Formats: sequence, structure tokens, C-alpha cells
Amino acid sequence: MGPRTDDQAQAALGGELAGSILLAGAGKMGGALLEGWLRLGLPPEKLIVVEPQPTHTIVSLTDRGLRLNPTQGHDLEIAAAVLAVKPQIAPEVMPALRPFIRGGTVVVSIMAGRTLRFLQTSLPDTALVRAMPNTPAAIGRGITVAVPNSRVSAVQRKLVHALLSAVGRVEWIEDEEFMDAVTALSGSGPAYVFLLCEAMARAGCAAGLPRALADALARATVAGSGELLRRSELDPALLRENVTSPGGTTAAALEILMDKDGIAALMQKAIAAATRRSRELAG
Repeated sequence: MGPRTDDQAQAALGGELAGSILLAGAGKMGGALLEGWLRLGLPPEKLIVVEPQPTHTIVSLTDRGLRLNPTQGHDLEIAAAVLAVKPQIAPEVMPALRPFIRGGTVVVSIMAGRTLRFLQTSLPDTALVRAMPNTPAAIGRGITVAVPNSRVSAVQRKLVHALLSAVGRVEWIEDEEFMDAVTALSGSGPAYVFLLCEAMARAGCAAGLPRALADALARATVAGSGELLRRSELDPALLRENVTSPGGTTAAALEILMDKDGIAALMQKAIAAATRRSRELAG
């Protein structure tokens, strides 16, 4: 299935856009955003990419008007700048971006752990949004949580929503304190699901299945169950109960998984640990 198309985002990015969109960092997440913007109809001539190691695809877009690694930004009107570089190099990247930022520019950071306060130190008096996407953005099925500072206008928020919607669903919060838990739940969450799939396949092998079959069954079960969960309006607990016959095989397995030391307790401890680590990294 291809990336999700959001009609409002498509209208916002495919129509008249005052100024250009600057993308600093076109790695996995930045590249996914770029692909999503183009898919939604953002013209390449409205794009500026700062990336020291651009892919062949990005380089080829320069023939259609994309500006790559401009040496100065004083003559450029930037509506939004999206920072998708690694957080470790943020201190050296931020000063280089200052010439591109105008009074009407909204800066969107998807750098993990970099707070609004950090961004404001480098870019004072600027409209700022801190956002946390997750890796399913690569197929347009991510979810991003965003928090603005007080300088973000309604028009800028609408633009940022459109930019982030190009790779999936967007949720807005007003309290940045939630971002550490967001990072622990949805930011790191895909790894938990992949671990579940890995563990199911290994358990299938231990029960006697050939490795290839166990892997195929685990992948299809996790993917199919996730799609059912996405499409259903039922509570996850009810979906679980609908699969569970009293005294059956599922009930026998759930008795282990739902033990007081089972998956719920482990997940609570895991997300608490990730939340603490997010706070530590943010300083």
C-alpha cells in the first residue's frame, strides 16, 4: 500500500504556497518527508534541500527546479524550514541555517530530544514546532506528534500540519512535557512491534515449525492484526476478546502473557525506561 493521501494536505502543498520549503537533512526521515511532499503535489521549484550527501533522486530534481545546497539564504523566502538532521550535529548545523530564517518562517524540528528551549536559544524570536514522527513514515503510515511555541500562527500551524501529514497522521499537543512519553510510546514503538514479531517467530520455531514458515506466519499475523486494528472502531481489548474462546488455545497463551509479570507489566517498565532516557538525552 502506498503513502496515505490527505486531501487537505494535498490542497495546502499542491496549491499556491507563499515561499519555499527548506529541508535540512535528507536521510531516512527527511527523505520520506520529501517523497511525501512531492507525492502530494509540492512543486520541486518550491523546495530547497541542504544535504551534504544527496541521493541521485534529489540531484535529478534540480533539473525540475529544486535548489540543492544554496550557499546563502538572504535572497530566499522560506515559509517553513524542516530540520531533519541528527540531533548530535544540531549545534553546528543551527548557525548555518540562520541566514535562511525570516520573521515569517516557521521552523519544524524532528530532531529527537532537542527541546523548544534548545531551538529558541539558536533561533530566538522564531516560530518553532518540535515534532516526533516514527519510522512507518517511510511508507506513509507514520504518526507524528507536534508541539508549537507561542509564536506559531494559525496559518503556520496549518502549513506544518500539511507538511507532516505527507507521511501519516498528525496529533498536536500544547504541553512539551508529554514529548518524552510520546518518544517512548510511538517514536520507539515500532521497535517493540518488530521485537514481538521476532519473538513470535522464534517461539514458532521452538514449537517445531520450519524457520521460514514461522517467520512468514509471524509477519503476516502482526501486519494483518495491525491493519485490522487500524480499520476497526472497536477497542483493542474487545478485539482481543473476540479472538479468545473460553478454554481454547488463545486463552491458554493469554494466561501466560497477561500474568502479573507478563506483557503489560513489561511494557509499562519498558516505556518508563524509554521516557527516562528521553529526559536524560534532552538534558
